[in-house]
Amino acid sequence: MTTTAPEALILDLLAWLSTRERTYEETMQAWRTSCPRFPVWEDALDHGLVTTDGHIVQLTSQGLALLATRLIR
Repeated sequence: MTTTAPEALILDLLAWLSTRERTYEETMQAWRTSCPRFPVWEDALDHGLVTTDGHIVQLTSQGLALLATRLIR
């Protein structure tokens, strides 16, 4: 299966989040975009891959599972 650019970017976001605890502010600075073709943060949130309490962003169990099945570490 070929990964499309938006899917690859979502996987990049999940991998980035998996390396250490990230704040919402840090995540928005790095991943928020106004480009309608690559709404990486919004798609990851809408698909239940990430969650935030308003301060800390974390991978959900669904996000961790997707990352584990799609990336070779």
